[in-house]
Amino acid sequence: MDTSGNGGTGASKTSEESRKSNGPSGPNGPMGSDGPKAARGTTAARARRVALLCAAAALAVGGAVPASASVARARTAPVVDLDEPVVVDCGSQGQVRPQDFLLACGDGNSRLVGLDWNTWGAKTATAVGTDMVNDCRPYCAAGRFRPFPVEVTLANPKPWPAHPEMSRFTTVRLLYPKTVPAPIPKDVTYKIVYGPNDSLP
Repeated sequence: MDTSGNGGTGASKTSEESRKSNGPSGPNGPMGSDGPKAARGTTAARARRVALLCAAAALAVGGAVPASASVARARTAPVVDLDEPVVVDCGSQGQVRPQDFLLACGDGNSRLVGLDWNTWGAKTATAVGTDMVNDCRPYCAAGRFRPFPVEVTLANPKPWPAHPEMSRFTTVRLLYPKTVPAPIPKDVTYKIVYGPNDSLP
């Protein structure tokens, strides 16, 4: 039958009959009898699924960052046992098993580095490391720092005036098993006194 003379009416009728006979799953595809309206619903559903998946991924990634950051902070945060003494550095901060320790606060010409602590107890703390000493030749500003292996012993804990609930080591003994940085003796003990209120009895 020729429908061309009906101004498209025949085509519309055929399409209407096809939709009625085939339903939403017929030859008209997923649009079915609802046409563009169903397509919009399908597109909206897909968009919702994509949005939900993106939100879930963002929560998973966003939740992992603070968790790892808090773990890192927990691992790096210093833990001070009030039953164990600290050693007070040049910044008046209490340290436990420091890797480095500045001996000469005024001029910085002597620093203990690479400290490997064998013990850290209520009475003493012992370590081995290196004393980096400025040879001050021809004068200190132009001198070179030279390494000297050293055995370190912290001792004589006393109450820390800045924190009376804690104690801090008040002496440091340096024993040079090999070369000695002249004019320092091979075995020498210094008082650790930092700050105007940190005087020893």
